[in-house]
Amino acid sequence: MSRSEANKRRTDRKRVSGVVQVINAITGEPMGRIGNLSSSGLMLISQQTLREDALYQLSFQLPHSSGRAHAMEIGVHEQWSEQAAVPGQHWAGFRIIDLSPDDATALQAWLARPENALV
Repeated sequence: MSRSEANKRRTDRKRVSGVVQVINAITGEPMGRIGNLSSSGLMLISQQTLREDALYQLSFQLPHSSGRAHAMEIGVHEQWSEQAAVPGQHWAGFRIIDLSPDDATALQAWLARPENALV
């Protein structure tokens, strides 16, 4: 993704501290881990090439400062992908297209926490 594309984002993305594994909720297969997350999208770091312009149903455990994680399931649309600087890794950007009200509330609360720097 070019710098100009990154500047067109509607919302700031927040880095995820630690590793948050992402599962394809339809197949049950691991897809990768979250690189950053916002109220409208996320970047996935994956060992596999993902389908261009595809729709996915993702599940993951959103970390919480209490030590308990919130189980999230979201519908996303792949916007872009590219090979990462690390051999064998791919980056992919997704726009969130479906999110339950409970998951939206949990995501907003997580984004409001100051312990991670916004990117």
